Amino acid sequence: MTSPFPSLALHKADFTKPSVVVLIAANIVPLLGVLFLGWSTFAVVVIYWAENVIIGIINVLKMIVCSPSSDTVKFASVTTEQLKGNSQQVSKLFEHQTPYLAVAHHASTLFCIPFFTVHYGLFCFGHGVFIFELLGGGGAMQGGPIDAWPYFLQRLKDENLLWAVAALAASHLFSFFTNFIYRGEYRQVTVPQLMFRPYGRIVILHIAIIFGAFLIMAVDSPVWMLVILIVGKTVLDIGLHLLEREKNSLELQSPPDMTTT
Repeated sequence: MTSPFPSLALHKADFTKPSVVVLIAANIVPLLGVLFLGWSTFAVVVIYWAENVIIGIINVLKMIVCSPSSDTVKFASVTTEQLKGNSQQVSKLFEHQTPYLAVAHHASTLFCIPFFTVHYGLFCFGHGVFIFELLGGGGAMQGGPIDAWPYFLQRLKDENLLWAVAALAASHLFSFFTNFIYRGEYRQVTVPQLMFRPYGRIVILHIAIIFGAFLIMAVDSPVWMLVILIVGKTVLDIGLHLLEREKNSLELQSPPDMTTT
């Protein structure tokens, strides 16, 4: 059983794992910017917003290369209620569904990738407008929504934040290649499952970040509070990363034998 909250995954964390080390190193970059370059609360929050965009892009890559094994697709297609039922019935259900599983996987890919791209893109756009308008002094909507994305990129350049965003992108790409590709996670998850993965991270992490940012700005953005925000985000990030690895580790295990009564 996976841990219900990221903090519960930390007590058994292996902080020497390469992906965890790279994640921590990437999250140190905003900390250095606050301590030595005078980055503002807005700068820190917009870096983390850009990280959400990166996560969405990498999630599309995951959906493209995802190639679940037949057992993974079968197991994902059975509901909890069915698993609690008669095992022979579930076994017959697997046998009945087998000819259609590959077709269903490809059909879900054709539907889920465009749907996720549009839906997640609009979500990040709305999130970005909220951040730039309320924390960045406005301007995100000048010229209309079509001009908003170039405006977002220009603000990142103007604030000299692109290298921090690049460090976070490198961290997520490293995890993609080491965990999803090399460790074979792409064989143990389906496209519909991947479609919903990034949203949980946003809900848990960025609600905390935004509320923290408003609180920090309300008291004139002392550096020590920004440091606490960055450290707290890093701890949550590690917990979410480990929680995903834990979940995928359980999915790597073979489904229970459904042929016995």
